[in-house]
Amino acid sequence: MSDTQSDGSAGGCTAHRTAVTEAEVEALVRGICFKTGPPRTVGVEVEWLVHELREPRLPVSPERLRAAYAALRTVPLRSALTVEPGGQLELSSPPAASLMDCVRTVSADLAAVRAVLRRDGLALVGLGADPWHAPRRFLREPRYDAMEAALDRTGPAGRAMMCTSASVQVCLDAGHEEPGPLGVGRRWWLAHTLGAVLVAAFANSPLLDREPTGWRSTRQLLWMEIGAGRAGAPDLDVEPRGAWARHVLDAPVMCVRRDSGPWDVPEGLTFREWTRSGAPPPTREDLDYHITTLFPPVRPRGHLELRMIDAQPGEDGWIVPLAVTTALFDDPEAAETTYRMVKPLAERALGLPAPHNPLWLDAARQGLTDPELHEAAVGCFTAALEALPRLGATPQVVDAVAAYLDRYVRPGRCPADDLLEQPRDADGRAHGKDIHP
Repeated sequence: MSDTQSDGSAGGCTAHRTAVTEAEVEALVRGICFKTGPPRTVGVEVEWLVHELREPRLPVSPERLRAAYAALRTVPLRSALTVEPGGQLELSSPPAASLMDCVRTVSADLAAVRAVLRRDGLALVGLGADPWHAPRRFLREPRYDAMEAALDRTGPAGRAMMCTSASVQVCLDAGHEEPGPLGVGRRWWLAHTLGAVLVAAFANSPLLDREPTGWRSTRQLLWMEIGAGRAGAPDLDVEPRGAWARHVLDAPVMCVRRDSGPWDVPEGLTFREWTRSGAPPPTREDLDYHITTLFPPVRPRGHLELRMIDAQPGEDGWIVPLAVTTALFDDPEAAETTYRMVKPLAERALGLPAPHNPLWLDAARQGLTDPELHEAAVGCFTAALEALPRLGATPQVVDAVAAYLDRYVRPGRCPADDLLEQPRDADGRAHGKDIHP
């Protein structure tokens, strides 16, 4: 499920409510959010901005988007196709038995989607944040009305996140119970520490309103600004299941759904408080829905959903972060190397959860110009390159990762640096003409 995917049902809001207690919530979260076992499957969720094919700076009218998306719904796809609040398009792959199965499925689906959009003069653009347009909500549904009202309390970042951001989200099995490089505890820790390296290496959103923001990943900045309760990680010094269960209970409730009319948007009510004093009390469906309104950098959904990577340039740019991340987690040798490479970075977290600690802030702001992040990225990408053939990656995928290592990682660059070096208009603003769908 995407960050803002709609759940149109009210989920048992009135009739036949069966309340859940605080203890039941903790037990449910522990059981449903971490499905352990040897890592076997991989998935990816790729989000895209949708723009005019020939001039991406021009806004696309809601009418054209509706017509294009209606046409797309007639296309047979293996991936789930959803639309985000600002009109961004997302493809979510089914769980795949291997990296290459995932790549082949999503590549075929994207080719079909692009063909339909091209007939309408539209294109998919891989950017972490829209550099041209202000937030404009395309979808009008109770969930998004409530989300907008809740996020507006923390400032404008919430609307920008909803309507102008896009990412590559890599989904991996949680891992098995035994300690070691493929164990759930190690993978949980690694996701939150290596995550900063992935932010820096794939940063691709340095502009808003065609102006540099001072951050190579402005998308990551937007997520940080909506607050730790909504977009922060739990404490890493605690066993993962218990830490996440407490985080879910203590996170603010975004909305209370209704069968009809606007949904309630409580202020300052945690799910724990709702179980103790709510009227009506929360149900299992309310709990499931509450979890979908939490947007940490790593979200456990039975598997681990790594959510920190900006959308990437080019038609196939998404394959590199998918391949690198899969190799570093699922190949035991690469996972052990990666653990050693990123362990020194943990000292910079200063006990603060991601993404609100200095390590993640530096990754989003500085990218690979940060010396320690640069050193870790070179080591991790090198380990991924060695592991990919063992995972059955084709020469084309291995070559794409090698090219990214040479073009960006070794020189201490990321795609954001390309955008920052674009020619400027007469008024000094980036014109965006070099951004090709």
